[in-house]
Amino acid sequence: MLRQHLHHRHTGLGSGFHPRGIEVTRMEGFSDAVFAFTLTLITVSLEVPHSIQELLKTMRGFPGFAVCFFLLLQVWFKHCEFFRRYGLQDGTVKLWNSVLLFVVLFYVFPLKFLWSNMFSEHIHMTVPDARALFIIYGLGAGAIFLIFTLLHRHAWNLREDLELSEVERFDTRASIQENALMAAIPLLSAAFAAVAPPNILGLGGPIYFLYLPLLTLQGMRQGRARKKLENLVPAQG
Repeated sequence: MLRQHLHHRHTGLGSGFHPRGIEVTRMEGFSDAVFAFTLTLITVSLEVPHSIQELLKTMRGFPGFAVCFFLLLQVWFKHCEFFRRYGLQDGTVKLWNSVLLFVVLFYVFPLKFLWSNMFSEHIHMTVPDARALFIIYGLGAGAIFLIFTLLHRHAWNLREDLELSEVERFDTRASIQENALMAAIPLLSAAFAAVAPPNILGLGGPIYFLYLPLLTLQGMRQGRARKKLENLVPAQG
């Protein structure tokens, strides 16, 4: 039991899920390099300040950088978890992983623009500009989580080959549902921004607050269901 606990603690996976991807592959190494480069692109400034005024100006960009860093880190966590869980390296995974990296590299620009200006006192956007930003940001975020949905769906289709246990199958289905929900919210915001009249266009932003109640309710429901399943089926080591 102690060995099993240590095994799961060091792989970052919860109990009941046997990791099938232990070694870091070339695909993961390349992906990590892309994520690292993406984080470099969101850096407030690559140049060392030469005066206190430049330093203070750089520090004013820290809140936007912190939000971007956190959001990209969540994407990296999901990426890492998928490869630790399933260890898949087939053509389908290579395809969707390549598309994911492409979208992440593109997504970093609207991400940085939005959150850098969110904390700025000098942002002024016309209605067409705001509409375009909502659409671009929503499509980018939606595409990322849609790709994670497709990756987990692929793992589900290979559940027999992967010899997934009942608990592992439950977690895979839960990941499909979670990522689909996380894709639906930004896509809903983008669709709303595309058709909303100017006087209510700003409501495209508060749509993202739906994440909190929806993900909370889903997590509570799945947590109860998983606990019942664990009581019926012994967890794999």
